[in-house]
Amino acid sequence: MSNIKLLDCTLRDGGYINDWNFGYHTIKSIIRKLVDSQVDYVEIGFLRDCVYDRDRTLFNNCAQMAPILPEKRGNTMFAAMALHNKYTVDRLEPYDGRTIDAVRVTFHDYDIDEGLAFVRRVKEKGYKVFCNPINIMGYSDEKILELLKKVNDIRPYAFSIVDTFGSMMRGDLQRIYSLVEHNLDPSVTIGLHLHENLALSYSLAQDFIGIKAAGRGSVIDASMLGMGRVPGNLCLELIMDYMNRTQGAVYDVNPVLDGIDDHIARLKQIEPWGYSTAYALSAKYNLHRNYAEFLLNKGRLRAKQINQILASIEEHKKTAYDEKYAEELYRKFQDHEVDDSQVLSDLRGELQGCEILILAPGYSLVEKKEEILRFIERHHPVIFSTNFALEEYCPDYIFCSNAARYEALENKRGKRGVLITSNLLDVCDERLVINYSGLCYDEKGSCDNSVIMLLKLLLRLGIHEAYVAGFDGYRETGDNYVTSYMANQHTRGQEVNRRNRRYVSDIRRQMQLVFLTDSVYDESE
Repeated sequence: MSNIKLLDCTLRDGGYINDWNFGYHTIKSIIRKLVDSQVDYVEIGFLRDCVYDRDRTLFNNCAQMAPILPEKRGNTMFAAMALHNKYTVDRLEPYDGRTIDAVRVTFHDYDIDEGLAFVRRVKEKGYKVFCNPINIMGYSDEKILELLKKVNDIRPYAFSIVDTFGSMMRGDLQRIYSLVEHNLDPSVTIGLHLHENLALSYSLAQDFIGIKAAGRGSVIDASMLGMGRVPGNLCLELIMDYMNRTQGAVYDVNPVLDGIDDHIARLKQIEPWGYSTAYALSAKYNLHRNYAEFLLNKGRLRAKQINQILASIEEHKKTAYDEKYAEELYRKFQDHEVDDSQVLSDLRGELQGCEILILAPGYSLVEKKEEILRFIERHHPVIFSTNFALEEYCPDYIFCSNAARYEALENKRGKRGVLITSNLLDVCDERLVINYSGLCYDEKGSCDNSVIMLLKLLLRLGIHEAYVAGFDGYRETGDNYVTSYMANQHTRGQEVNRRNRRYVSDIRRQMQLVFLTDSVYDESE
């Protein structure tokens, strides 16, 4: 029988998906199924300074864990994780064998000594202690050796190779494992925690099993269906099956499969985890995942543009996420300064005295098509279509501020042309170009919604009245767009609604807006 053990981290790492709110009965059911599967460790959540709620897997102490743990444990042991700066170790009771058996302690490369002091305190209380340094891929070989020397002075139960940003490849694993194996005290178990950024977690786990020294104990982390912050973790059911087939293990995969069907599959609807190009790119540069998440939430960038921005992040900014810095990079990337004075002058002349109709891509353009067409027939407005084109509305201008939307136009043109913002100059050569920064940024911050940017442009042109259709706002159910390709899974619907509503309210102090279709932004309703 192999001396490789498996640790399930669904209730801890998976909690990033649902804010650890699994529900009391679901928590107990998942633990029961994992015990039935004979997995070696179940990590039941975080030890954290927080308000305890029995429906969540965040705990202040071990006493709060007791009600969810089964009386019959078989050979399964239980663990919890603590970030050393988010939990007061004095709250942790001395080990008594009735709740968790192990505590996994994490720390960054800039607070190693504080983290190891925490490790020592937990060990003194009698628990098996895992030492889990965050982002070992960010350590130089020399730094790893320095860390191992300090770890050997404590001799915790385990030291884990944690690929925090999912950037590890086979050569990296071999190099780091060799350093750890030859310099870590022989009594200390080596752990492995992988992420799925590069779709390599399953193959790397197999490589780890293949290179592991025969006499060294080891623990591999995994979660049910790979549940965890996008893109997720190593799948427990896969590595269990692999261990059964190649290492003589006797895990029962069926209870895990039942747990996935009963509890985990539905949670994937909250924020689907799995391989994503943006998170693969963040791993490519060994970056904090929040940089990719920030750019995805902009909802305006192609993957190749995200790649360009991530590549520009400076070395000292990679590990600790800096949102202000990310915003500056995004703004710099989008802002191609041009002289747009002649375009503005021409537009001002063309639009003087005209009624203006702005078409946004909301589904109400389909639902209210006849009413909108009758309005157009009566009023003969100059029509601006934002980031899309429907032939039946015959727009005069297509206003485009989004690279993906521009490519989807497929050479469609308004009767008077396509009006682009300057951030698109690297993907097209249109002649009607307006400076992006002047429409996206102001003293209130940034807003790159195409309708709001167009309204700002009209104000600059001296236009103080416009009709709007299709500016519906995001809805939780039903169709949001006139065409399905425009749907963006990364959009934070209600958050975007709130932001846009503030901007529309400000604009209405300077411009009369008449909504031809229902809109969450129409405060006159």
